[in-house]
Amino acid sequence: MKRTRVILLTLATIVAMLAMAAPSGAAASQPTPRWVLHTQRFSGGISAGVRAMASPAAVAARARHLRASGAAAAPALANVQMNDDSNPPLPQNETAVAYNTRNPLIAVAASNDYVSGGVAIMRTANGGQSWLTTRVTPQFQGTRDFCTGGDPAVAYSHRDRAFYISQLCFFRALPFSEVHVIKSVDNGKTWTPGRQAARAASNFDYTTGTVDESIFNDKEYIAVDNTPTSPHYGRLYVTYTKFHIAADGSSDYCPIQLAYTDTIPTTNPALTVFGHTPVVPDAPGAGGVGESANQFSVPQVERNGTLDIGYALEECNSSLDHGFRFQKSTNGGASFLSAPVQVDKPGQFVDNPDPGDLLPPTVFRAPNTLSIDYSEKTGTLTYLYQNFINASASGADISVQQSHDGGLHWTDARFLSTQAGGGPARNDQFFPWVDSSPDGNLYAIWFDRRRDPANRNIDTWQATSTNDGAGWQQRRISTRSWNPDLGFFSSGAFIGDYNGIAASNRAVYPVWTDGRNNAIEQTGIGETDIFTNVQLR
Repeated sequence: MKRTRVILLTLATIVAMLAMAAPSGAAASQPTPRWVLHTQRFSGGISAGVRAMASPAAVAARARHLRASGAAAAPALANVQMNDDSNPPLPQNETAVAYNTRNPLIAVAASNDYVSGGVAIMRTANGGQSWLTTRVTPQFQGTRDFCTGGDPAVAYSHRDRAFYISQLCFFRALPFSEVHVIKSVDNGKTWTPGRQAARAASNFDYTTGTVDESIFNDKEYIAVDNTPTSPHYGRLYVTYTKFHIAADGSSDYCPIQLAYTDTIPTTNPALTVFGHTPVVPDAPGAGGVGESANQFSVPQVERNGTLDIGYALEECNSSLDHGFRFQKSTNGGASFLSAPVQVDKPGQFVDNPDPGDLLPPTVFRAPNTLSIDYSEKTGTLTYLYQNFINASASGADISVQQSHDGGLHWTDARFLSTQAGGGPARNDQFFPWVDSSPDGNLYAIWFDRRRDPANRNIDTWQATSTNDGAGWQQRRISTRSWNPDLGFFSSGAFIGDYNGIAASNRAVYPVWTDGRNNAIEQTGIGETDIFTNVQLR
């Protein structure tokens, strides 16, 4: 029986890889999808996670790998590798995490997975001391072909007693583009099969069988209303970027959109019905100059059911950001404020001038992926982002702004990544994430290069505030530094676009991409894993 299961698993993995790597028949004669032309001709726009997951190098590496078994574990709560390794080891990156609100020692994290081409799902039942890995490859229900996934986000539903994970579904040689949601009702042990995922967004009309190849759905994120007294208790929200792409690969507008639903059936999530609302008007130039060019949205739900969304005002064909925006809905996502709120203040934010978001002397992409948190204890909103306002003296820094009136007004920007004395830390800091515990403490993490005089090697730092963001204490939480140029794709490295953290009253789960166990000599493209340093409270 055991040998049969292994053989079937291996065959399924091979079939999935072949389907993703080399579509056959009519697919092979299709013209290059517009989204692929976009990634070939423009340095920014569609997320780097999509570019990396669909790259020929990643597909070739998956084809060479043989699946290994086992789970990462550690005898004590120090730095713990969360994912298991394949043979040879292939990268994981871009991670998110959530905990079971009924038992916070149970948590689930997910990351891009270059073994399966989908997501690696990591679960713990002992407060992060050990983790088990499951892999889920998405499947396009229009043809039943396995697609490439990635850009995962994780949420827990208190009402449903279920974990939810969102990810993309796309092909290197076909124009189909979807946002999927899968479900687990046994704390991450088993998940919706890829063929039965809920479709939060799609450019394929399942009624007529037609595809709108001008649309590519990118970089989704997920949140759940977990307040029993909320009028929308249990509602699940998915935000994403809807790229409109011309025949030459250029994108003229790329607005943030919302999908929402009150029920995802456990037996067959594919039956889920979503409502859809534009967070930013779905038209070129709508809402003011550049307002319909956006990326990296993050939803949060307030205790009264209000939906908050932070996002970057980013060009569709480059990685240049022109500021940060905030939108909110008081009717469960049916409509939003007549105009978004500008979070950054004049003279307090400068973006990376590089259109590809490179951070010299290294060669990986570091986009401005923001994070926003709502504190259910205090009602405070906390907004983090990368800031080059002091670039000549300290490189990229992490700035923090807060709102105490539901996001209508924001404080001045302050540096969160600081050195002794309060000034901004030297060298580059990037990929921040923030979360608040139910008792009101704030926890933030980010990548940090202050310890390397050459501004190359990366550490992970964490900051904690016990006074609602008025003051922060910060420390290094990674026990080893690593060189991102060896992380994944040694020529034009990719280490993901974001990290994650989830904070409960019993355990704090920071999760990040880590390249300390590099295996470039085995894979030819490098190796990164997902690490944590769980803090029990």
